[in-house]
Amino acid sequence: MTFHVMIIPTLNCPSNCKYCWGSEKKSEMMDIQVIKEIDKWLGGFRDDYVHFTFHGGEPLIAGYDFYKEALPILKNSETHKEAGFSLQSNLWLLDEKLAKLFSDYNVAISTSIDGPKEINDYQRGEGYFDKTMKGYNIAIENGVNVSFISTFTSYSKDFRDEIYNFFLKNGYNFKLHAALPSLRGNNADNWALTPKEHGELLIGLLNNYLNDLDKIEIKDFDHICKSSFIRRGTLCTFADCMGDTLAIGWDGNIYPCYRFVGMKDYIMGNVYNHPSMDELMKSNAWNKLMEFKNYVDDNCNDCDYVKFCRGGCPYNGIVSSAENNSNSNDNVNSNFKNESSISIDPQCLAYKMIFKEVSNRANKEFLKSNMNLFTNNNENKTNKFSIMDLMLKK
Repeated sequence: MTFHVMIIPTLNCPSNCKYCWGSEKKSEMMDIQVIKEIDKWLGGFRDDYVHFTFHGGEPLIAGYDFYKEALPILKNSETHKEAGFSLQSNLWLLDEKLAKLFSDYNVAISTSIDGPKEINDYQRGEGYFDKTMKGYNIAIENGVNVSFISTFTSYSKDFRDEIYNFFLKNGYNFKLHAALPSLRGNNADNWALTPKEHGELLIGLLNNYLNDLDKIEIKDFDHICKSSFIRRGTLCTFADCMGDTLAIGWDGNIYPCYRFVGMKDYIMGNVYNHPSMDELMKSNAWNKLMEFKNYVDDNCNDCDYVKFCRGGCPYNGIVSSAENNSNSNDNVNSNFKNESSISIDPQCLAYKMIFKEVSNRANKEFLKSNMNLFTNNNENKTNKFSIMDLMLKK
């Protein structure tokens, strides 16, 4: 198994996306000594390959000199087995020098574009699209692998086909994100998708995708279908990620995931103290995640999809619980309130909708294939490809 370490050099970011909850304009910057301490901490922490993801905020604010020193420390270390590097960035600060460095270390980059320029800039701010695509072109010209993340909101959901066709026309592989509430504030609430909207969006995009598997990749559907087939979650949202992913903030504090970075209630330890996993599991942050896990075990046993859903994302469940327990819920979107003090991911309905769609399609395909053994049924298929094509995709 690969152990995932997310490194957050800063929570600062130059963009002003309207639904963003993950940036802080006055955030401090990670010193290279934290990278050295991460390297030391990993010695003996666990005997697995380690994949490093640089995230933010905007990680490129750290600059060329930081990565020139950090990458070889993590790549050539004797304390752990490095499995690869990735980076999430808007690419505004990417230049030729950084791109060549990332190419040398095979750093895979994900960047966020929410579809055509007009839709994207309405959600992410004027000028965002052009700045990101300029950085994208620099990356591609220097041999860096770049994929996209597209966030769907209460606004952009109505432009589903236009957004899908933008990625299809340009041959851009992408992942889907739904705008959702946050523990950090309520600025995302008005942009958030309700569970029903999210589920309908997923089903509609899956139907589109089944005509174009030979042209682009939508990684979410690849994972969802694979998970349904092998009965085990393979996407972050649906995997039992506790302990297999940890995030390191600018000051060396350790968190369960990048979504918690900067929130003192979710600090598990600090790399300067070189804590063991057993020590991290004694933290209050770990106990809060265990409450989520135990709640799923106790309340989702009769769900057909629990083995490969695992209650969804713990962070989303904790957000739902926090909203319910807030002394003032006036600004909380009522679609996400929950009557329990502990909650599964409130997008449960969306997940059930897409898993049911995949299951129903797979069953129909299986029955039809058996019937065709005894008939000359040449009925045209609704889609060019099948769910089984996705389930068996390598």
